[in-house]
Amino acid sequence: MESTNAKAYAKIVENGTLAVQEIQNLQTTDYITDHIYVLAHDSDKTERIAQASEAKEVGIKEEGVFDSIANLFRSRGDELRAKIVSLGFTEAEADFYEKQLDLGKVLVIAKKDQP
Repeated sequence: MESTNAKAYAKIVENGTLAVQEIQNLQTTDYITDHIYVLAHDSDKTERIAQASEAKEVGIKEEGVFDSIANLFRSRGDELRAKIVSLGFTEAEADFYEKQLDLGKVLVIAKKDQP
């Protein structure tokens, strides 16, 4: 599933290699590298893909201090949904994407401009 809303583009891909390819494709279009994010269910996988592609991980800047602290006490699924919502997606979209991440897929998100 691909989603494009006024704030962000999202695409689910099967693995880290495809995520890096998608990120590289986005970097050659109108998206700024600092506005391209990657999420995987495994936080180590997220970090490896982000480093390999120069994409960003969703952090305090995107989530805000409150949600970042709350994530310390959330399950990984709740944390991922909160991160997805912080990038401009609805709760229903976040739930769908998080279920795809549970299956081992990777979510690539690109924003045209920051909120």
